[in-house]
Amino acid sequence: MTSTRTITHSKSGATCKLLDYGACLLSYKTGDEGRECVFVSRNAKMDGTKAVRGGIPLVFPQFGQPDTSMPQHGFLRVNYWKVDESSIFDNDESAGITYTLTLKDVKNARGGGKWEAGSTTELLLDCVCSYHVIIGSKSFTTKLEIKNTGEKEFPFQNLMHTYYFVDGRDALNGSSCYVKGLEGYSCFDKITKEEYIIGEKPVTIPEGALVDRVHTPPFGKDCVDVTVGVGPGGKCIKVNASGTVGGKTVPVSCVVWNPNKVGASKLGDFGDDQYQDMICVEPGILSMTTTLKPKKSAILVQVTNIVQ
Repeated sequence: MTSTRTITHSKSGATCKLLDYGACLLSYKTGDEGRECVFVSRNAKMDGTKAVRGGIPLVFPQFGQPDTSMPQHGFLRVNYWKVDESSIFDNDESAGITYTLTLKDVKNARGGGKWEAGSTTELLLDCVCSYHVIIGSKSFTTKLEIKNTGEKEFPFQNLMHTYYFVDGRDALNGSSCYVKGLEGYSCFDKITKEEYIIGEKPVTIPEGALVDRVHTPPFGKDCVDVTVGVGPGGKCIKVNASGTVGGKTVPVSCVVWNPNKVGASKLGDFGDDQYQDMICVEPGILSMTTTLKPKKSAILVQVTNIVQ
């Protein structure tokens, strides 16, 4: 059984819808015109049988599947989270909610490696995950905190797999749908395996090509600060993301993804034509060498402002 809940900012009328399974944010609508900013596939599973296709699935302890014993993107997005009822608030400035997931409550997708339930290593590994969502009239903030409550340091990656809704079915129109602000980032194309540096032109979704690219910031730049085009007429949003590990600022990478026509047709939980309606812009702490020491926390924050 799964459940959804809606958070409303009474003063502005902005709303946010979340699913307890995966603590997945399914919708954010602005308070002025009720504009939907988040994409969810019409074929997405909402019954807890698999991760939601759309919204903001949460990724930890791995991005992709470097540990083949564990499912892709780890276990946060495929387990039930608990709501801290005392955390729910609604005041003049904003409204919000907090979800928590402890390792002992992770029933699915722990794999057969160091995170496997009942393993010898598992006796030393432990963590508590907290997810804070705050909404305002024309903005929403998501904050994922991982606290190492065990006895052993562990390597990790985390990411917010954010799907933004593109108005006018215009995702393949580079003048309407784009990502600006990644200039100077190194790019690894997961499809072609090419590596190159992003120039001055915005990142766009070309016709016919599956886009799955990891953008790593240049030395000296830690936060992601991008403008994302999300529709005709100059509709855009600004996304800022930052991260800390053990209280120290760390670089945040940015993944851009769109399955395009060829990829969408292979996804059973994605409408064949819906690649035209979305763009994923996903901030994450993705270095393969990042570790979290006992009693320390890793925090990833994403702030989305609707500017036009």
